[in-house]
Amino acid sequence: MGTPPRRIAHLDMDAFYASVDLLRYPELRGQPLVIGGSSAQQPLLLADGSRQFARLRDYVGRGVITTATYEARALGVASAMGLMKAARLAPDAILLPVDFPAYRHHSRLFKAAVARIAPECEDRGIDEIYLDLSGLAEDSRSLAQRIKDAVRQATGLSCSIGVAPNKLLAKIASDLDKPDGLTLLSSDDLRIRIWPLPVRKINGIGPKAGERLALLGIHSIGELARADGALLRQHFGHGYGTWLLAAAHGIDERPLVTAAAAKSISRETTFERDLHPRDDRETLSGVLVGLCRRLAEDLQRKGCRGRTIGVKLRFADFRVVTRDLTIAQAIAEEADILRASRECLRRVALEDRLRLLGVRVSTLTTADPADTRQRPQQGELDLLPPLSRRHGCPEPVGDPPCRDRRRC
Repeated sequence: MGTPPRRIAHLDMDAFYASVDLLRYPELRGQPLVIGGSSAQQPLLLADGSRQFARLRDYVGRGVITTATYEARALGVASAMGLMKAARLAPDAILLPVDFPAYRHHSRLFKAAVARIAPECEDRGIDEIYLDLSGLAEDSRSLAQRIKDAVRQATGLSCSIGVAPNKLLAKIASDLDKPDGLTLLSSDDLRIRIWPLPVRKINGIGPKAGERLALLGIHSIGELARADGALLRQHFGHGYGTWLLAAAHGIDERPLVTAAAAKSISRETTFERDLHPRDDRETLSGVLVGLCRRLAEDLQRKGCRGRTIGVKLRFADFRVVTRDLTIAQAIAEEADILRASRECLRRVALEDRLRLLGVRVSTLTTADPADTRQRPQQGELDLLPPLSRRHGCPEPVGDPPCRDRRRC
């Protein structure tokens, strides 16, 4: 018998954080609900046993949205949007603070339920996984439905699953029929179902790349597939331009990276707008905090530590710069990853606007379960090195920036 055709599934929990909170507060179902902001007010229990919830219009601070229900998204609210901006769009939306222990608990539950059916799994974070279904005898639709049923039975939550010949198409498929979707894609579906979609539906094409493609008259995936490769390489560089054309044709040979086979773990984010290292320093610091925290959670979940920490920067002109640092002892704690990332950033000339920031941990080894060092909270570490000491500040490069903001 020959090798069975490749069947890759992408499972994405539906509005995961918000859905977990709705298990605890079922009276909020059907209402616009936003999760985010560490300083958001906890619900108040009233004398009659009912709860009083904070409204988005009452929030004051610099927090961002972690996730939102589909009712809130219909009002224009989106993940990573500032809460103050969201309050102008949906002032009456309910606001709840994040509850990471609860989210991690439900994440473990759904992944354990899936692993009993499809053990070949690549963990992509707290709310999504890739599955290799190629070696299983059951047909794709029945298998995907059985996985969805197992997730709901284990957690009470819904998920969306896309099954396709590779990871790129499976990721697109899982988003086509949300929430509670089940979508099967074959290579024959490319022209009909994928090419009419906007280019931003391809994971890896961010807002800035989408804008540049639009300037070239390329709006849909089909138009990207028909684009001249030389033109794409001219405007986006050889590597990214070549990848753009391949992705539009549904080509993706990446294997699943299981915990046993993982050689590195990375997290990166593409910004909605280009950020300046000086003018947007606080925003960039917050992004780096989040990336390092999620990396630390990934490492702990996989039982790994790493000795090489790297950063990846993509500038507004699509120039990519990476810096790595290898240390003597493997680490997995957020504080250590932050410090190493900061050391890497010191070796980059942070003068131009950025469109992407990423952090990677590699040279992985099995973690020591006896290591129980505490991790710091957000704000305890300075994360981006100061740009200069223009007026003789006492802090050397790499220390917290001068507090005299009128002069620095």
